[in-house]
Amino acid sequence: MDSERTMDSERTDDGDALDAYSLIVTGVAESVTAHVAALEMSSARRNGFIRRGAGSAVVFTEDGYLLTNAHVVAGLSSGRALFADGRHSEVELVGADPLSDLAVLRARQAPPPAVLGNAETLKVGQLVVAVGNPLGLSGSVTAGVVSGLGRAIPVRSGRHTRLIEDVIQTDASLNPGNSGGALADTKGRVVGINTAVAGAGLGLAVPINGTTRRIIAALLRDGRVVRAYLGLVTTPVPLDVAAVVRTGFKEGLRIVEVITGSPAERAGLQPGDLVLSAQDRALTSAESLQKLLFAQALGEPFRMSVLRDGKVLGLVAVPEELDEAMERQG
Repeated sequence: MDSERTMDSERTDDGDALDAYSLIVTGVAESVTAHVAALEMSSARRNGFIRRGAGSAVVFTEDGYLLTNAHVVAGLSSGRALFADGRHSEVELVGADPLSDLAVLRARQAPPPAVLGNAETLKVGQLVVAVGNPLGLSGSVTAGVVSGLGRAIPVRSGRHTRLIEDVIQTDASLNPGNSGGALADTKGRVVGINTAVAGAGLGLAVPINGTTRRIIAALLRDGRVVRAYLGLVTTPVPLDVAAVVRTGFKEGLRIVEVITGSPAERAGLQPGDLVLSAQDRALTSAESLQKLLFAQALGEPFRMSVLRDGKVLGLVAVPEELDEAMERQG
């Protein structure tokens, strides 16, 4: 009898846990789906051929602006957004930023906006819900956990391949058409914009954080993002105990590559260097460096503290405009 009671108790606990999980996912789906649109984008060419694209987008302002991926709208300028309540609206491209894989569209009419959250509060193992329109199936919902943070993925922009850094990795199932859709936390706040399918059951999303909010503001204001360029590829690493005692820093960015002819190379930075701080601010992630490299940094002395061979060096670079640097490199 006792064993039967135990089994009954375990089944009840399992059922309660499943119900709690289901309540969270259905609650998020109900609150987020209304703000996510299916996109049908197009662009006519001179030969009469119409290029088409599809994906998802998230309403994020009261006056009808939508957030999606730059790769969803690449080469496309207008289209139509279809919403879960049956309404549809013409949309126009406001601006795109291939380096962050974010773009802003404007709809003539749209539902109220989703609530944007803060991806910097996410933790590995946390439950997240993806809402989008995969394979033409509108309003699709999948759930999973945050399986990694601070990932980097390569994206093609014109003739160059660039890295989107600090992306969210999730095991919530994503398929073509999910790109541009919402990744939400358990409170229904959009913490990421789904951007790619990594394969093997993994998906990726651009985080909503301080840097991406600045990117979105620049797209709304200017239709483009002006970035300062150093010419570094880095990865975050913890310092060993001796280095912590010597420098007072616990983390830094290890330089993986220095681009030939870049401001970083001219400043004397080398692969293997550990960048501890920039402009007197500690660096703990690629995002912490990126947030310092917007238009205000162009042409100005950019101070960095670097650990090399056990010694701390003070180096100064003068950032250039990213687009101009990429064009010069060909």
